[in-house]
Amino acid sequence: MAIHGGASCRLAAVCLLLELLALQGGAGAAEPLVPAMFVFGDSMVDVGNNNFIDKCDISCKADYPHFGVDYLDHAPTGRFSNGYNLADHLAQELGFAESPPPFLSLSNASQWMSKGINFASGGSGLLLKTGNDGRTCTQVLSIAEQVSNFTNLAWQWAASGDNRSADLLSKSLFFISAGSNDLFEYIDLGPHDNDTKLLQDLVASYAAYLRDLYDVGARKFSVVSTSLVGCCPSQRLIAHRLQDPKGAIDEYGCLAPLNSLSYQLYPMFAAMLQDLSVELPGMNYSLANSTKMAEWVLETPASEPTSLNDFTFTVLDTACCGAGKFGAEYDCNFSAPLCPNRSNHLFWDDYHPTEALTQLAAKMIFSDPFRLFAHPITVQQLVGGGAPATLENI
Repeated sequence: MAIHGGASCRLAAVCLLLELLALQGGAGAAEPLVPAMFVFGDSMVDVGNNNFIDKCDISCKADYPHFGVDYLDHAPTGRFSNGYNLADHLAQELGFAESPPPFLSLSNASQWMSKGINFASGGSGLLLKTGNDGRTCTQVLSIAEQVSNFTNLAWQWAASGDNRSADLLSKSLFFISAGSNDLFEYIDLGPHDNDTKLLQDLVASYAAYLRDLYDVGARKFSVVSTSLVGCCPSQRLIAHRLQDPKGAIDEYGCLAPLNSLSYQLYPMFAAMLQDLSVELPGMNYSLANSTKMAEWVLETPASEPTSLNDFTFTVLDTACCGAGKFGAEYDCNFSAPLCPNRSNHLFWDDYHPTEALTQLAAKMIFSDPFRLFAHPITVQQLVGGGAPATLENI
């Protein structure tokens, strides 16, 4: 999220953004802008599906304290966050109270097709093996399984004779955040001998999933690219532990090879989506550039006002829940040290952002007042929610 041109330019932009967010404060109470929201992806957007997978390793579950410390009743829900996550905050921008419920929690999921369902699974990836090889999560719902679960429900709904199905699905938002775990596993497990093949495989898999969703009626896609995942506390710790750190640490103090993969992946996602929108009549999309969003946060000096709804980010590299260097040497659990101010940390645990950061990210994805992060249109434009906010019209 680089904004160049000096501190004064950044300061003016941030102040304008604050005014915009104050005006948008009641977005969650409005009539929903879409009839339903369907969510696919990993732990950035999982709201509890992994709770229902018996073979899912504890490392890929978030159903215990301190997770959920700032959620309703301070209870863990399966969200990898201290409170709401990215899916929740984008849902609130659309006018819903929070993300739709997790697929695996529903006894009759078909009844929720007119309202929305969250299919995401922490630890999952675009590749089938990601999170399912026994070395990380043991068992999760891959993106392929998530899409298959949705398409099966969509075919059943259409076959039932409900004439609302096609129209409702075409107007609903399909929100997808995936790919980070594929990069983590590639770097962590090795060998790192063919970056190009990995990235091409990820893009090809993504395109296939989008076609499958399109074939059953999806038309509006909000896609989130992988962020600077090398800046997670866990990856910073790896970078700073290497015997030969040359080339391993980037300008942000993060794991350079991992961030390099994210930088390469964004334009590939952009080209793939552009090609699909030409190939598939009626398909529309908004692609969030998460690497640029991350740059913007990291490059804004702590001395400048980065407050967003009373959140001020001053701790950029250390987990709120955890212990040791970067808060990443010991896991986040009920016995781990917990920072008293979650709103000033970028990171909740060694992999995941705080609720404060995901709230900011959702607002950027939805309205993008800087015209830097969402391309070719914002989610607000995608769903027909009126003209997007700009720095000129707030």
